[in-house]
Amino acid sequence: MANAFGWSGLADTGYAFIIAVIAIGTISGSYSTEVVRGALSSIPKGHLEAARALGMPRLRIFRKIILPQMLRIAVPGMNNVWQATMKDTALVSVVGLQELMRAANVGAGSTRNPFVFYLVAALIYLLITFVSQIFFKRAERALTLRGRS
Repeated sequence: MANAFGWSGLADTGYAFIIAVIAIGTISGSYSTEVVRGALSSIPKGHLEAARALGMPRLRIFRKIILPQMLRIAVPGMNNVWQATMKDTALVSVVGLQELMRAANVGAGSTRNPFVFYLVAALIYLLITFVSQIFFKRAERALTLRGRS
């Protein structure tokens, strides 16, 4: 695609990688910001007012009241953003980078055996998704409120 715009020389210099990082970083960063903003706005104002009434310093209010509640709400949304970002990495081939699905496509075309290449690419994506789901599940479990007996 870079050749279509006359940027074929820039694709070899690392420029494509910078553009891909900026594009994916901007998109996932904006989604992540919205997840955190929504989590912060869902914290009841009464909790903050009670902490101020007790005379707690601002840093302690953030560390003990805001952050734990915000994380409980934001981690599932951040999981969704991460999964969407993993899918969006396939779009970096547009700027001339050789990502996983593009490499599988080239390999499948050159050997005329697409099943093997696409199966390996699918297994790699599945492995990445599985490991990240384990991480997010543990994070959600650690942030879940436990019942007091």
